[in-house]
Amino acid sequence: MSDIRRLEGKLDASGRRFGIVAARFNERLVERLIDGAVDCLLRHGAAAEGITLARVPGAWELPPALAAMAASGRCDALIALAVVIRGETPHFDYICAGASQGIAAVAAEHRLPVTFGVLTCGTSQQAEERAGGKAGNKGWEAALAAIEMTDLLAQLRAGG
Repeated sequence: MSDIRRLEGKLDASGRRFGIVAARFNERLVERLIDGAVDCLLRHGAAAEGITLARVPGAWELPPALAAMAASGRCDALIALAVVIRGETPHFDYICAGASQGIAAVAAEHRLPVTFGVLTCGTSQQAEERAGGKAGNKGWEAALAAIEMTDLLAQLRAGG
């Protein structure tokens, strides 16, 4: 194993540009995810002017906004943030599947890191715990993954 070449993204957001697309639905919790993501980016060297936040109505609307941001060429990585809580109907399943498939399609089509900070929880309590509660802040974690992937992809594109 010591002879293999290893590549890993560094956790340095300096000089990088990030787009955050966040849903307004379940806004109180999503705001906490946004705060976590922005805090992470700034603490890892991103400049405030290098962060763009776009708001969409809900998780279903994340993919087209992410695609537009990706197509603009103005972002090195994108972060999708939303909170979807299971209800009494299958609506939850359709929204979660559509959002996750759409987000993955944007990443594949644009060859851009698009991280998944979408909480898909069974209960409000689970969402609270993941939006800055005892389970951490998944917005922070999505931003950290975006930083790492941005650097790793830059290394790979430069020939490793």
